[in-house]
Amino acid sequence: MSADDVKAVLKTIAEQQVRFVDLLFTGIMGELKSVTLPAEEMQNVFEEDKGVDGSSILGFARLEESDQVLVPDPTTFRIYPYAADPSERTGFLFCDVHNPDRSPFEGSPRNVLKRLENQAIDLGYDGFFVAPEMEFFLFNKTNGATIAPLPYDRGGYFDHGTNDPADSIKKKMMLALRCLGIEVEYAHHEVAPGQHELDFRYGPALVTADRTMIFKHMVKAVAVENDAHATFMPKPLHGQNGSGMHTHFSLWKDGKNAFYDPKGEPYHMSKVGRSFIAGVLEHVREFTAIMNPLVNSYKRIIPGYEAPVYISWATINRSALVRVPSVKVDKEPTGRRAEIRSPDPSANPYLAFAVLLAAGLDGIERGLEPPPPVDKVNLFELGDAQRKAKGIKSLPGSLEDSLKDLQRSAWMKEVLGEHLFEKYLEAKWKEWDVFREAVTDWELQQYLYSV
Repeated sequence: MSADDVKAVLKTIAEQQVRFVDLLFTGIMGELKSVTLPAEEMQNVFEEDKGVDGSSILGFARLEESDQVLVPDPTTFRIYPYAADPSERTGFLFCDVHNPDRSPFEGSPRNVLKRLENQAIDLGYDGFFVAPEMEFFLFNKTNGATIAPLPYDRGGYFDHGTNDPADSIKKKMMLALRCLGIEVEYAHHEVAPGQHELDFRYGPALVTADRTMIFKHMVKAVAVENDAHATFMPKPLHGQNGSGMHTHFSLWKDGKNAFYDPKGEPYHMSKVGRSFIAGVLEHVREFTAIMNPLVNSYKRIIPGYEAPVYISWATINRSALVRVPSVKVDKEPTGRRAEIRSPDPSANPYLAFAVLLAAGLDGIERGLEPPPPVDKVNLFELGDAQRKAKGIKSLPGSLEDSLKDLQRSAWMKEVLGEHLFEKYLEAKWKEWDVFREAVTDWELQQYLYSV
């Protein structure tokens, strides 16, 4: 925390007449938490940090060791673009969670990602850059309150104008995000009714994770202002595509894209890039419970709905798990990247980007090479025997399966840290048990009168 950054925040607070500041931090499941302070308290917070009780936050601290400290990051300070009453003008900034002795709390997702970024720097890289494609659904609200199970529109992929009545809402979302310094590159209607996508420009992993958290908050806030409900639930509609968080990624070194090699085969991909992808393919089953954390996540990862099911890589093949997008020749040095298509937007972005980076670094350190790409094959059309012959394995088919893969992974325990690893598994096994015991509407319709 530099003195200049702190001064800049305090100056902005005074000049813009900010009255309150939200100290934001994130729970292990990606839930956004906050403590709101009068703006005049920020000088003290920067000097002494802010103590909080972590005993009631899932996965944070036990009752007997509840004290924790929020350490604000002044570089993240922004002012919310909405405040009907100027007397309520509010800013926010993200915080790291520390122990009372000011050591980083290992259960903080933001700290996990910072630790992995530092590992990449220690290996000589400038940074890890990511760009998530954020898909979500808009639903109608009844009388401005009750959420109706009815999509806000009946549009389809790239529908325009009158075919996309949510067009105005998306534009308001884009304006709100730009006010917060989040450059939205474009927005469009997705495949399913009521489904939309907003993509923002790539950036360092930690910066992008912060932006992803505030992105989700702002999308929901703008939807509420327009009598709609935005959800990042992966699969809210039966028989329709689910929402993904396709994440583009690259490593940089000495100011250059380390994934690019004009002589690299295939796809002008360097040895570093290929080894990174190989690490992702090797570890993906171990970290799928992080990328796809809900029971509902696995209703999306099934054949026929554009979500990846099989562990492979390619360039033009969108049925592959990892894709290397085509870019213009003149942009190869900076534009060469890969895209993992399995994550969904319910994932905690700090943990998602952290495990992605960890897998890639492991692939690089071990000098792994990926299997041959599968460009000219639709993996959904292959039979089990054909996929087996090509050595193509599948992602876990349920939260239960993915938790088993996570639980047996000593590598993931090291990546996440013992505290977060155990707390995450504990919470997710409870979620699975509740689901397993529930009697669903489908079961009643299927069996109540026929058995």
